[in-house]
Amino acid sequence: MILALWGAGLGAAAQYAKFSVIYDLLQAEYGSGAAVGWLVSIVGGVGIVLGVVAAMLVGRVGFRRALLGALWLGAGVSFAQALMPSLPVMLVLRGIEGVSHLGLVVAAPTLIAQVATDRDRGLALTLWGTFFGVAFAVMAWGGRPLALAAGLPALFAVHGAYLALFALALARPLRGVLEADAPSMKVVATHLAIYRSPRIAAPAAGWLFYTFCFVSILTVLPPFLDPSVRAPVMGAMPLVSIAVSMTLGVALLRVMSAVQVVMLGFALSALAMVWLALVPAGPVACLALAGAMGLIQGATFAAVPQLNAAPQAQAQANGAMAQAGNLGNTLGTPVMALALAGAGYASLPLIAGGAFVAGLAVHAGLAALRQKS
Repeated sequence: MILALWGAGLGAAAQYAKFSVIYDLLQAEYGSGAAVGWLVSIVGGVGIVLGVVAAMLVGRVGFRRALLGALWLGAGVSFAQALMPSLPVMLVLRGIEGVSHLGLVVAAPTLIAQVATDRDRGLALTLWGTFFGVAFAVMAWGGRPLALAAGLPALFAVHGAYLALFALALARPLRGVLEADAPSMKVVATHLAIYRSPRIAAPAAGWLFYTFCFVSILTVLPPFLDPSVRAPVMGAMPLVSIAVSMTLGVALLRVMSAVQVVMLGFALSALAMVWLALVPAGPVACLALAGAMGLIQGATFAAVPQLNAAPQAQAQANGAMAQAGNLGNTLGTPVMALALAGAGYASLPLIAGGAFVAGLAVHAGLAALRQKS
């Protein structure tokens, strides 16, 4: 069941990735205006606005029904996209897809935390933490070639069929999963309660700084690498991050708390940025940075159930992570690109290193508040 829920997560990540890997093909279809850019980013905008609301709704309708509903909604949207409607209609469909995405990324990890044993929960949620990297790799290696060979409708139709398949596969096994009590639907009060809690908000607080750095670094770093190693290094960085997360990260979770592993990841990432400041765009330093970020990636999801025993609190923490992660992804690349345009490469290790230190400091501060309370 854990693998099936992770598979559903790959479908959720593909809701981002399928448009990212075909961006140039979308421009050829709809023109190169700014509106086409929104086809990629609008899913993140929905997450920023509705991340916590999604957690409330998931708790209200039940984790099983929310997951299955999000899968069927996502499948229907993908099939509609396969009809290649006009740009305004496609933008509306992407907004609806953002709702499906939120339902999946809130419900699936909450369900994984419930069905996993105490011993395997860290491993299971570390596996979940790989879903974005794996989905982007699959879309780059398989989705784009499919779109080039058979057209954009084929890619969207396959994605829709994938989501529908997992909706059918998970419907029966999830029937016995424990549901949480229905939460209050007071939106402002719930936001305040979540972000005032040093337990519920902690994973999201660190996730904001991780997501600010991860996508932006992968986006702006390539031009500074030697052309002879650029493609191998950039292709290896996400894989190194996943490999470290699934090996060293899982091993450390056996002897350390998830928050401690996350803090170690932030500290090592900051040191890697010092290395990249001393050896600009050094290939080994880049891979070391990816490995250090891998510790943050998996352990952050493992921290959710460690800090929050109740399923509803876990759903709130996952909703806050969706909100913070989308905000970090949205801000990271524009901020980094603006700094690079003004100050050159030197600004990259400075800004990213500062963000990693900030993530470490936020976690340390919230840990002190938890200890005090």
